Amino acid sequence: MQFTPKEGSLLQELQAQEKLCIEKYGKYADAACDPRLRQLFSSIGAAESRHLQTLEGLGSGSLPQQQGQQQQSQQGQQQGQQQQSGGRAPAQNSPEWQQDRYLCTDALTTEKHASGLYDTGIFEFADPAVRQTLNSIQSEEQRHGQSIYEYMNSNGMYN
Repeated sequence: MQFTPKEGSLLQELQAQEKLCIEKYGKYADAACDPRLRQLFSSIGAAESRHLQTLEGLGSGSLPQQQGQQQQSQQGQQQGQQQQSGGRAPAQNSPEWQQDRYLCTDALTTEKHASGLYDTGIFEFADPAVRQTLNSIQSEEQRHGQSIYEYMNSNGMYN
């Protein structure tokens, strides 16, 4: 698979974004006070690792098998959401709650940015299979944002 210089540049930008997401979610999982939030961040970080592998595969000329990747991501998201239903978040406005709110706010902003990058890529790549792959990843990024939003909203963190 040959990419134009613009497509190659976009692919590198997407890979850099995924690397940043992996690093952030690893650090955020360690820093979160609520065990449910730690699990959510860990689950999203694992999905971001799969995204990076997919992008690296594209760079090497191979297209992923969409269905298996989507099933893995959805299973990880479901596990994260199931874990969100038990336990308690830190008391509202406590230092721990403020810490978790900060992490969630930054993570949600990161997901919005990542989704936007994928949106651009979907329109810029010529190959329909690559566009479909990027669309699939973008959908997962949107589900990540939804999961973070739902956590924030259920814990009084979203205005």
